[in-house]
Amino acid sequence: MAQLALNRFQTVTLSITDSDSTPYTAPAGYTAIVLYAHITNVTTSAASFTISHVRSSTTTEIVKDVTVPPNDAYVPLDGKLVLETNDSIKIVASANSSLKLILSILETAN
Repeated sequence: MAQLALNRFQTVTLSITDSDSTPYTAPAGYTAIVLYAHITNVTTSAASFTISHVRSSTTTEIVKDVTVPPNDAYVPLDGKLVLETNDSIKIVASANSSLKLILSILETAN
């Protein structure tokens, strides 16, 4: 059986849409730490988003309906977020093609 890497760094990017997206799920055998999250508005109109932590059937909003001004950015985490195996990050925007997400993640073998 292959041994899991002790630590893996991941960068996840996503153009956010008005449908729920799951840009990241902590894989089996790993606990993940979201080190940084950044949402950028790439348009000339304001747009809003909601980002959530999902564990099993429980969804907890990290920030809800936050408006990002045109050509500006927002950092939705004030610190780090620990995700256990199978926990997910979910995000949805008020408009398509307005907001982009970048996540910096450290995965650690359990």
